[in-house]
Amino acid sequence: MNFLYPSFLFGLLALSIPIAIHLFNFRRTRRVFFTNVALLRTVQTETKSFRRLKHWIILACRCLFVACLVLAFAQPFIPSKNKLGLSRQGVTSLYVDNSFSMQNERNTKRYLDIATSKLDELLTLFRNATSLQLLTNDFSTAEQQAGTVEAVRDRVTSIRFAHTPRTLETVYRRQRNLLSSLNPGGRNQLFWFSDFQKSTAGDLSRLKIDTTDRLFIVPMDAQATKNVYVDSVWLSTPFIREMQNNSLNVKLNNAGRESVKNLPIRLYLDDTQTSTASATLAPDGSATVSLNFNVTSKGYHRGRIVFEDYPITFDNQYFFVIEASPAVRVLHLYEQKEAPSERARDYVNAVYANDSLFVRRSFSVQNFDVGQLKETDLVVLEGVSDVNGALRTELERFVQQGGSLAIIPPANPSISSYGPFLRTLGIGSVQVSTTTGVVPTSLPVADPDRRNPFFRDVFQQSYQSEPLNMPTSAPVWRWNSGERLLSLRDGNPLLTQSKVSAGGSVYLLASPLASAYGNLAEHALFVPVMYKMAALSVRAQRTAYSFDDNLVTIPVSNPSERAIYKLKHDKLEIIPVQRIVGNQLLLEMPKSNELAAGQEVEAGYYELQLNGKIERLLAFNHGNQESAMNFYSADELRKSFSNQSNVEVFDSIQDGDFVQVLEQENLGKSLWKYFLLAALAFLLIETGLVRFMKG
Repeated sequence: MNFLYPSFLFGLLALSIPIAIHLFNFRRTRRVFFTNVALLRTVQTETKSFRRLKHWIILACRCLFVACLVLAFAQPFIPSKNKLGLSRQGVTSLYVDNSFSMQNERNTKRYLDIATSKLDELLTLFRNATSLQLLTNDFSTAEQQAGTVEAVRDRVTSIRFAHTPRTLETVYRRQRNLLSSLNPGGRNQLFWFSDFQKSTAGDLSRLKIDTTDRLFIVPMDAQATKNVYVDSVWLSTPFIREMQNNSLNVKLNNAGRESVKNLPIRLYLDDTQTSTASATLAPDGSATVSLNFNVTSKGYHRGRIVFEDYPITFDNQYFFVIEASPAVRVLHLYEQKEAPSERARDYVNAVYANDSLFVRRSFSVQNFDVGQLKETDLVVLEGVSDVNGALRTELERFVQQGGSLAIIPPANPSISSYGPFLRTLGIGSVQVSTTTGVVPTSLPVADPDRRNPFFRDVFQQSYQSEPLNMPTSAPVWRWNSGERLLSLRDGNPLLTQSKVSAGGSVYLLASPLASAYGNLAEHALFVPVMYKMAALSVRAQRTAYSFDDNLVTIPVSNPSERAIYKLKHDKLEIIPVQRIVGNQLLLEMPKSNELAAGQEVEAGYYELQLNGKIERLLAFNHGNQESAMNFYSADELRKSFSNQSNVEVFDSIQDGDFVQVLEQENLGKSLWKYFLLAALAFLLIETGLVRFMKG
């Protein structure tokens, strides 16, 4: 038998008090004189030996009462057979997983509630301990200090769900920091209460528990039921316009093992329900639904995808932002020529002047500022004979950063200038097909491939198979690369699109726009082709961002190297780590433990502000790692830690005798209750002897 608090055994010295009382009777005998003995009552007599026996029994009861009471305070126990058992005198660190996946239920009771109730029972084993740590996914400052059982119990009642999933390696590192500072060489114990979700637990093979620590893993035995979440949201077209039908695509995933049939999906724009659809998802399957909508005004609109899916509810809402009719910025660069060429230059300006959607600017290549490329979506380079020096360098950088460039050749293009330039942009084998001063023969243009996404919405549905009256064109150069959008009847390209790795596009036209080289610029097909090039030059809208992204890239207009952007959501204002690369703002979103006390990043709409002015409206959502309903079973955890003897895995927290099994196997048999009952029994026996044993 061992004692948890052996220092209380010094209380056995109190046994000398009742012994001294019984051995030394300091009461003096008093003689009383009576005048008439007839007045005396008959007194029951007792023998000397009987009186002595009663006194010895009372003495024994009193001594045993004191001894049992002292032993109860010393908390005796029979040691467990497990040599790696608990040490209630070491530091105990308790981790409770409060991630959103703990919303899962068993018998209508959430896993987090089950974990906290079992934790409360576990604290009874450490009721006199003063070195207890309670750790959650919050990783708050208060969790990096040890406290008493009462302090831990108070914090247990305030545990709330938090979307800050932590890997088990990170959790153990956090616990070890406190253990190494409080009890570096002693025996400590750690408890993990979690559903052990595979998508957030991390690589268990890399997790090595220090041999001085004893780890007790208590899984929730979570089951994958069903859970639907939004994977992504995107627009069917690069941009949307007000008062027109638009389409939004929503991809949904079912992370559970149960099928979901006819799940209603609702689309809200500016807090007004705009459209609905239904989705049917197979187990571990996905589905994409299209939601039609229209907006009545330009600018940013706040959107939400909402559905009802229980018991996991944290991912039943997805926030996004769309911008209606964003301005398409077109920069027209031409070579300074005489008046006869004015008409040719006006074709480009005439196209974009008819629609307020386009913001157009025209400059001679000799007189424009290259800094304006940062505020441009499409550059139309028309009739420029030589592309060299700063012009070539800046145009290459513009395309490589995601911009679109349309090249309309001059009557006599210089291959020595254009050749290296076009090869850098991925267009090779360009050959001049004209002679100086000679206009080539115009050739008819072949019908376009109407199935090509470039011509989507260009031709009416009823005319999809009708033959077209196509224009003519006289090419001044030929090449054989890029995606053909328009071709000549002789099989040579007229207009191609070449993609650059960074997302930029290069449109190359075979002939000038002057009427001497065909009637393409005056044909009805010219306007939609130029519109499409401008529309596709607008980078596809990023409808939403995720807090799980290590780096968030946001396009900004006219950025400054010294500008400081901040994000504002309701009362929360944060200034992320940031830097400017070209016209892109790169933000490092802070984690929950990097925020000030009381701050928390929540899914919703955030204003990107610069000097108090709203630059953009952004939507942020939490990642979908916790939406995946795959969990480690007790057997899988036991297998992962099979080579670490100081790790014990319980089969399930659902067991009603969880704490009792833990105590018997790792703390031994506690005896203090029995000694306390024995002390009360000896006290009652003594009272009975004094009161009732006479004679």
